[in-house]
Amino acid sequence: MTRIDDTFDRLKQKNERAFMPFITAGDPNLTFTQRLISSLDEAGVDLIELGIPYSDPIADGPVIQESYSRALRNGVKLDDIFEMLKKVTPGIKAPLVTMVSYAIIFRTGVDKYLERARDAGVSGLIVPDLPSDESDSLGEKCRAAGLDLIQLITPTTSVERAQKIAQRSQGFIYYVSVTGITGERTELPVDVTNSIAGLKAQTDLPICVGFGISRPEHIERLKSVADGFIVGSAFVKRIGEASRGVAEDKVMEEVKRFTTEMMEAAKR
Repeated sequence: MTRIDDTFDRLKQKNERAFMPFITAGDPNLTFTQRLISSLDEAGVDLIELGIPYSDPIADGPVIQESYSRALRNGVKLDDIFEMLKKVTPGIKAPLVTMVSYAIIFRTGVDKYLERARDAGVSGLIVPDLPSDESDSLGEKCRAAGLDLIQLITPTTSVERAQKIAQRSQGFIYYVSVTGITGERTELPVDVTNSIAGLKAQTDLPICVGFGISRPEHIERLKSVADGFIVGSAFVKRIGEASRGVAEDKVMEEVKRFTTEMMEAAKR
């Protein structure tokens, strides 16, 4: 049992849905990121997804792309991110998951990356540019390191392929609610509820829905079928105000307010 498994078991016993914000490491700076991780944990979020900045992100829309670019322009390095995490993860309850390109893992060295991630308190990895068919080796090494390799399933994934991906996934399945890139949406696809329900019939793993989830009503609509919700662009957009001259404390307060609003929808 990993920390992520424990989290979903606890939530299942209480019949609650997980709430997971996504934030970018180093936007606007790593000190802010460290404070924000602690603040989100204090607010009671169930998991935290941390984006590792990359120059050529996969599937990310303009809001998250811009946050990655800001962090890279500010000189954020992987070493700095891991050092920051070593300071903050011992004091938080929520498991922390990184969204990281396989190019970064490969360049670092798979064994070295996993060792450093584990030592920094990371609980799982989402690797969007690693095809599931080629993920067995990384998945085995993640298990050996006590980490979960979380796989993505999209609306265009066939039933047969979804079954295979679900068998390879660890911790939970990241269900992409829309065809396309990340970003806030006013409406979700009309068939998303049925799609998630169909996937739940194929796996015992929790299913967390992301891409486009940005309003309480989105959560309300999917609570009957989803086990958790991942909210990215709506958070990153608010955090980005710190790079446009808004005081960091004010940005932090707005993020707290939004967290409370979205969590209330997930928990009620």
